[in-house]
Amino acid sequence: MKVLVTGSAGFIAGYVVERLLEEGHEVVGLDNFDKYGRVARGYDGHPRYRFVEGDAKDSGLVRALLSGCDQFIAMAAKIGGIAYFHRFAYDLLAENERITAAAFDAAIDAHRSDRLRKITVLSSSMVFENASEFPTPEDAVRRSPPPSSTYGFQKLACEYFARGAWEQYALPYTIVRPFNCVGAGEGRARGDAEILSGNIRLALSHVVPDLVYKTLQGQDPLHILGSGEQTRHYTYGGDLARGICATLEHPAAENEDFNLSTTRKTSVRELAETVWRKIHGPDRPLRLVHEPPFPYDVQTRSPDVEKARRLLGFEATTPLETMLDEVVDWIRAQMRLGRV
Repeated sequence: MKVLVTGSAGFIAGYVVERLLEEGHEVVGLDNFDKYGRVARGYDGHPRYRFVEGDAKDSGLVRALLSGCDQFIAMAAKIGGIAYFHRFAYDLLAENERITAAAFDAAIDAHRSDRLRKITVLSSSMVFENASEFPTPEDAVRRSPPPSSTYGFQKLACEYFARGAWEQYALPYTIVRPFNCVGAGEGRARGDAEILSGNIRLALSHVVPDLVYKTLQGQDPLHILGSGEQTRHYTYGGDLARGICATLEHPAAENEDFNLSTTRKTSVRELAETVWRKIHGPDRPLRLVHEPPFPYDVQTRSPDVEKARRLLGFEATTPLETMLDEVVDWIRAQMRLGRV
C-alpha cells in the first residue's frame, strides 16, 4: 500500500510514518517545516520513504503526490497549545481551512480519476471543547455546542469537509480524534512566543513537556496553570499511530469517526506529581504555584473509547509512567543541544 502523509514532519506524524514503514508500506511525506524548522527523522533514508518539501495548501502539489497512492492521511495543520490558540486565533482558522480545502480538492480528484481509496482526517479532542457528556462518545459532536476556540471550530469544520465530500463526491473517509498525545519529538515551535512561568522562560506549548522542562530546570515550587484539577487522557504517540494505521484498510472504519485515547484519566495535579517523582524521586516534596488559566483551558476532557475497541480492536495500553520516561530523556537531550 502507498500512503501520502501531509504534515509528515509533525509530532504525531513522526510516529505514524514510522509505523507505516514498519508495516511494510510505501510512504510519501509532505511538509514545509513551518512549525519546528528542519527536523531529522530516523527513517529519512528509508528506501520506502520519499519526502517532499512543500506547502500543503498547494492543491496541485498534493494532487501530484497522490498519484498512485491508495491512502491519504491528512495531518498538515497549524497547531499549538493553549497560548497558541489565543495568539494565532485568526491564522489557525484561515490557514487550516486553506490546508483542508486543498487536501479535499486533491483527494476528490484522485479518488475519481486515480487509485485513491480513502482520506483519513486528523481531527482533535478540541471538537468536544464544550461537551457535557462524560465519557464523551463520538456522536456527542453533533449534540454538543460548537467549540469556543477557533482551533476547535476549524477541526470540527474538517469533519464536515469529510462528510460533505462523501455526500457529494462519494469520497470515503475516516475521522480520527487523538487525545493528548505524549511522546518524544515535541520541541520548541518557531511560532510559539516565550512566556514566563515562574522563574522559567519557556516555549513548550503542551503541558507534559512544559512540566518536564520546568522540573529539569529545577523550578521549585513548580508552576501550573489553574487549579490543577483539569483532567486529561494522556495517550502515547505510538499507540495513536497504531490506532490511526488500523483504520486505513479496516472495512469497519469507512465513513466512521473514532476517539483514540487511553482510558486513564489524570488531573494536571496528578501529572505534576508523577513528573516530579520521576525526576526528583520520592523524598523531595512537591510544592505548586497556581497561575491564572487561559480561557480555553477545558476543565474536563474524557472520551468514550468503546467504539474503537469494538469496531477496530484498538486499545491504547502504554502507561503514563512509560511515556514520561521517553519524554524526560527527549527533553534532557534537547536541553543539552540548546533547542529548548
